[in-house]
Amino acid sequence: MAQPLAFLRLTKSGSATPRRAPAQPVDGAMPLPRIAFLFNAQSHHILHGATTAQALAEGWRAQVDILSPSSAHLDFARGLAGGEELRFRQVGVPMLNRLAARQASAVPPKLLTLLAVSRQLDRYDAIALPERTSTIIRALGVRRPRLIHIDHGAGDRAAGFDPRIARFDFALLAGRKQERRMLEEGLIRPGAYRIIGYPKFDAADRLRDAAWYPFAERRPTILYNPHFSEKLGSWGRDGPAIVGRIAATDRYNLIVAPHIRLCDRRSTRAAVERQLAPYAGLPHVHVDLGSRRLVDMSYTSMADIYIGDVSSQIYEFLRRSRPALFVNSHGVEWRDDPNYAHWHLGPVARTVDELMQRLERVDSDHAAYADAQRQAFADTFDLGAGDSSGRAAAAIADFLELARR
Repeated sequence: MAQPLAFLRLTKSGSATPRRAPAQPVDGAMPLPRIAFLFNAQSHHILHGATTAQALAEGWRAQVDILSPSSAHLDFARGLAGGEELRFRQVGVPMLNRLAARQASAVPPKLLTLLAVSRQLDRYDAIALPERTSTIIRALGVRRPRLIHIDHGAGDRAAGFDPRIARFDFALLAGRKQERRMLEEGLIRPGAYRIIGYPKFDAADRLRDAAWYPFAERRPTILYNPHFSEKLGSWGRDGPAIVGRIAATDRYNLIVAPHIRLCDRRSTRAAVERQLAPYAGLPHVHVDLGSRRLVDMSYTSMADIYIGDVSSQIYEFLRRSRPALFVNSHGVEWRDDPNYAHWHLGPVARTVDELMQRLERVDSDHAAYADAQRQAFADTFDLGAGDSSGRAAAAIADFLELARR
């Protein structure tokens, strides 16, 4: 008789090998509920869910699996949240997985992976997702599992309030800001969500080397953190000029650390590398286009000044109130637009010349924004009693009516 799928482990090649059956409840009457955390996108999503998966596996009676088509993602998650109770499984089409790895893609095309694993996903009782494309599994016949939405950022852009969030059965929220807007837009329902804080803080604090510093000389350090969106971000129109103007001074250390998706494609990365080549050898300029430090909050924790546009990383930077500047490269009328609420937390420049003028007085200007920054951070992240990962795990357990181990 074939061994049940619950007792199989997929190797990196995609073949199944037997493994020990998961622990059963004390009375042995029923198998443990099965919960999957599916990471079918870029690696930064892992920090938003892996520590929650670990807390759930270690504290509650459930079999918890971390799934991804990327073996690199699984290695990352295992290093972050390993443990005897948590399982890591590579899913998808082995040939596509290998091709994506060779091409430096984050994962194979999402829909192809979902098509390949839909029957497998339908064997779970719940699936936690940090992105919304995968909700299409309902149309692929995946009916059994309840879908749980995980944040992968807590910014203000409309993309963070995607209408597809309404397709989830339950949602984990970072704070009151999300709760208000998602209720107003009909994305969540009373009783079908929980405010749990921000598990990425737990994950990033585990990973980050707080002693690491990329510069030989201590100077005020600027983080330039452009978003990947061509329509919203500052890189395409102003990025190289911003880097050039700041690099030309000897007053600051400069970290150029765009959103990790800016260089998703080899061609895009090659173009950005050519634009930044003149600064590669400068001791006061550090460029990072793809390392783990882009996602573990190394730079938002280290910098003294933030320069950005629409990335949710501004709120991660404001874990400590510090000066922030924003670049309005597209001439947006932003003051009454909730998608730009964070632009009320520091001066907004329309040109590179204006940005440099603002930079000259950024420390003295900061006093006018410090209180607003602290209030916005508290509204964005409810960091109440207990770590966020444990609170998220408890919320999922309550929703699924799981028993404690």
